[in-house]
Amino acid sequence: MLELDAPDGQSQSSRRELFGLTSESLENTLRDLASTLTTRRLMLATAESCTGGLISATCTDLAGSSAWFERGFVTYSNAAKTDLLGVPGLLLLRHGAVSEPVARAMASGAVLRSQAQVSIAVTGIAGPGGASADKPVGTVWFAWQVEGALHSEVQHFHGDRAAVRHATVRHAIHRLNTLLR
Repeated sequence: MLELDAPDGQSQSSRRELFGLTSESLENTLRDLASTLTTRRLMLATAESCTGGLISATCTDLAGSSAWFERGFVTYSNAAKTDLLGVPGLLLLRHGAVSEPVARAMASGAVLRSQAQVSIAVTGIAGPGGASADKPVGTVWFAWQVEGALHSEVQHFHGDRAAVRHATVRHAIHRLNTLLR
C-alpha cells in the first residue's frame, strides 16, 4: 500500500477511502512511474482542470515523491489556463476548454512553466452540468508531454462526477507510465 502522510488521528486507509482513488493496481502503477522517473532523472508536472488537483494529490501521497514530482497547476477556469499555462485565448475560443488543442497546450505549458520534463494535462466534463451533444458528461481530453514529444487522446467515462474524476486520475497515471516505457 502507499505510504500516505495522514493527518493526526486519521489512518492511511481512511484517507484512501475518503478520496477513493487508491487501488492496488494504481498504487503499483504509481510506484512504477516513480521508479522510472527517478531512474531517468525526470520530473513531472501536472496541469489539471476537471480533476482539480487530484492527480497531484495522488502522486504526492507516495512518500518520496519530491524526487520526481515538480509541481501541479490547477487551472479550472479558462483565465487560469491562459495565465498559468499560457494557453492562447483564441485556442480556447475556437475549440473550447475541453478539446485536444487545449489539452496539448496545457501539457506544453506545464513543462515550459516548470522545471519538469514530463507532464500530464487533463480537461473534461465531470458533470453533472456543462455537457453538450458534442461533449457529453464524462468526456475528458488528456495530453502528456514526455521529453518533448506530445501525446493526446480522448476518453469517455461513465458514472457520477466522482467516478469521472477518479477514472481520469487512474487513466492519466496509467497512460503516462506506458508512454515512459
